[in-house]
Amino acid sequence: MAKEFLRLMTELSSRKWLSALMGRFSHSRLSRGIIPTFIKSYQIPAHEAEKEIHEYRTLNEFFSRRLKPGMRPVAEGSDVLTSPVDAKITAMGEISTGTILNVKGQDYSVAELLNFSPHLELYKHGYFFVLYLSPTDYHRIHSPVTGVRTESEHIKGRAYPVNEFGMTQMKSVLCRNERLITYIAGEYGEVAVVKVGAMNVSSIRYNDESVSRWNNGDDLAYFEFGSTVVLLTQDGTFTPRSDLKHGDQVKMGQLLGTLHPQLPRSKG
Repeated sequence: MAKEFLRLMTELSSRKWLSALMGRFSHSRLSRGIIPTFIKSYQIPAHEAEKEIHEYRTLNEFFSRRLKPGMRPVAEGSDVLTSPVDAKITAMGEISTGTILNVKGQDYSVAELLNFSPHLELYKHGYFFVLYLSPTDYHRIHSPVTGVRTESEHIKGRAYPVNEFGMTQMKSVLCRNERLITYIAGEYGEVAVVKVGAMNVSSIRYNDESVSRWNNGDDLAYFEFGSTVVLLTQDGTFTPRSDLKHGDQVKMGQLLGTLHPQLPRSKG
């Protein structure tokens, strides 16, 4: 009964109007007063922030903060795939005929995740990472490769939580929540950066909508409050780091693996 009640309350609170209300508060000057409490509650490393704490005018401004230069070294090389965010890897692996297997006990359709975009044909046998950002994490999203934007799509949706409860007790959260998808074509094919909104995330925004090319590690977008990024690589173009595993914490710019020319898929 307790789980059913929590599921019902989550369903009711996932409405966009509530997230919008929370968003308005986080953008208001009133929210400035809770920044120190927010930092203490989530043990946020405030020393990494670009500005002094008293310089942030609202909670949202602090939450979407930039970091001091050099805080996140970016792995170098034309063939690297780097983490676009500070996050926990909640799932990773090969995509099986268009299905992302066993994300917190659920399987996900790439077609649904990408809103049935024609791009989905590139990822049916690719590789995926599900990267969860907690409130403690730095919430800007950076380009995981050097490349050119081939397309961008904003998909309206719900605002279910992407924490442990939401991902295990709610059905297909990653495909039902609001999403901002950026497709980036690099030297070794295309990657899809799927930014998934969550409860109390009032928006997902590009850092600069006019930009259409990024170097690895460039500022791409940011969340307003915690969420998840699903990173997809094109079929046969990616080999993950051998020591990386589910449950690991990664930092933005950290090497996830290497990209290479597309390899033929084994028929076995």
